[in-house]
Amino acid sequence: MVNLNVPFSANQHQLALLRLVNWGLKIGLILFATDLFGLTAPPVTLSYVLIFEACYVGFSYRFHRLSLNNHGVLFLTLLLDTLFWATWLYFTGGATNAFVSLLLLPIAISAITLPRWAPWYLTIVSTAFYSLMIVNISEETRLSVMADDMSNDMAHSMNEMPMDHAMTAIQAMPASHSMDMGSHYLGMWFNFVISALVLTVTVGFIAKRIRRKNAELHYLREAQLRQEKILALGTVSAQMAHQLATPLATLRLLVDELLDSTHDAVQTELSHEMQQALNRCEITLSDLRLATESIRQQKGQQQSVDKLVMMLSEQVSLLMPETQLHIILAPHVESATLNTDMSLLPALMALIQNGAQASEDNQQSAKVDIHISLSQWSPQSQELSIIIRDYGIGIATHLLQTLGNNMVKSPKGMGIAVLLSHTSFERLGGKLYLKPHPQGGTEAIVTLPLSARSTTKIDNQDE
Repeated sequence: MVNLNVPFSANQHQLALLRLVNWGLKIGLILFATDLFGLTAPPVTLSYVLIFEACYVGFSYRFHRLSLNNHGVLFLTLLLDTLFWATWLYFTGGATNAFVSLLLLPIAISAITLPRWAPWYLTIVSTAFYSLMIVNISEETRLSVMADDMSNDMAHSMNEMPMDHAMTAIQAMPASHSMDMGSHYLGMWFNFVISALVLTVTVGFIAKRIRRKNAELHYLREAQLRQEKILALGTVSAQMAHQLATPLATLRLLVDELLDSTHDAVQTELSHEMQQALNRCEITLSDLRLATESIRQQKGQQQSVDKLVMMLSEQVSLLMPETQLHIILAPHVESATLNTDMSLLPALMALIQNGAQASEDNQQSAKVDIHISLSQWSPQSQELSIIIRDYGIGIATHLLQTLGNNMVKSPKGMGIAVLLSHTSFERLGGKLYLKPHPQGGTEAIVTLPLSARSTTKIDNQDE
C-alpha cells in the first residue's frame, strides 16, 4: 500500500507494481477460478480490453516518473484504473461478482495521495458504474439465482400437485423471490456507497493529518539544522570578537596619536575616516556583548514600533550614512508594541545593509524603502509586517527558497547575514520571506507577533 513516509517517486513505483498485480489477478481469475467464484464466462470483447490494459500497465510501469508531483496525472491514472476494473466486473458478472469491492481500491489510494477533491470524484464515478451494473442485472441471472435456491423436494412436490395449483405456486414464488433479491441488491449498493464515503472522508482526513504532521516534522528538522549552524557560527563569532577587542584598542591609540601628530589635511581626513570605521567596530562589539548577555539571561522586553523605527534610523545614520532610508508607517501601527530582545535590531540592520548594497551596485545609490503595517496574512491584527525593499537587480529564482535556510555561495558572500536574521526572527516567533518586487529589486518581508496589549489597543483605535 502507498506509504506517506516515503518519497513520492517510491509511491509511484508501488502503484505501478500494484497495477501489474491487479492485471495478473484478473487474468488468473478468468483462467483458473471462474467456476470457483461463480464468475460469468467473459466474452471475446474482454480479451481486447485486457490487451489494451496490459499496454497501459507496461506504459505506467516504464514511465511512472511522469506523474511525479503532478496530482492531475496521478488522478487520471487512478480514473483509468477504475474504468478497467468496472469493465472487467461488467463482463464477469456485474454486481453479482464477488470482487466488486475492488472498485474501492482507487478511492482509497486517492484519499491517501491526492487532495480532498480527488476521492470524491472517484467515489461518484465508481458509484455510477456500480449503480449501472445493479440496474443492468439480466433477467437470466435472476432466474438462475432463484433456480439454485429451489430445493429438489419442493420441485418434486410441485410435480405431484394438480395443474392449477402448480401454476399458482410457480406464479407466486418468483415474484416473492425476485423481491427478496431486489432488496439484497439494494443492500449491496447501499453498503458500497457507505464504504466509499467512509474511505473518502475518514481515510482522507487521516491522511491529511499525517501529511501535516510530516510537514511539521520536516520543518522542525530544518529548523534544528539551522540552529546547529547558527550555534557553530555563534561560537566562532564570539571567539573572533574576543580576539578583535585587543587590536581594535591598539588601533584606537594609534589613530589618536596620528591625529595629534599630523597637520596635513589629507592625512587628517584619512584619520577621521579611520576613526569612524573604528567607532563602527566598537559599537558593533558593544552591541554584540549586550545581545549575548540578553540572550544568555533570556531577557525579553516590549518595544514600541515608533521606538524601533527611531533606533533603526539612528543606526543607519551612524553606521551607513550614505544610505537613503525611506520609512512608511501605516496608521495606528506606531503605537503597537513587540515582544523582542537585543537580537531584533541587528537582524533588521543586516537586511537593510544587504538592500543598500544591492541598490548601490545597480543604481550607484544606496536606497532602501521600508513599509511597516499590520500583516495582511493575519486577519485578527496579530502580526506586524516589515517590508524592506531594495532597488537591485534582484535575486535568482533558485536562490529565493534557499536564502535564509542555508548558507549559499554567491559572488557577494554566502548568505550568512540572511540566515542569521531568519534565525533571529524565528526565535522571536516571526518569519522572513524573500520575493522579487514587480518593479525590480527584492522584498524582504518580516512578520513579527504583536503583544496582546498592543493588539487590544489597535482594535480599539479601529473602532
